[in-house]
Amino acid sequence: MKNEKKEGLAFGTQNYKILIAALLAIISGYVLMSGGGSESPAIFNPEIFNFRRITLAPIFLLSGFAAVMFAIMKTK
Repeated sequence: MKNEKKEGLAFGTQNYKILIAALLAIISGYVLMSGGGSESPAIFNPEIFNFRRITLAPIFLLSGFAAVMFAIMKTK
């Protein structure tokens, strides 16, 4: 028959490896973005505007989300 369905996983092993790496990058981006708060709400802490939170964390997040899209779209 011509309309036979293939049984098995939706993705290949390489897709899952890329997906796991992308999820780790996304988690790392959120961890890098956290912190920098002040003890008292009346005191301003300029630590929230450092390189790690403003530049590095969004790079990790965007690259992670792009890798997730790549892992989904990649064919064998």
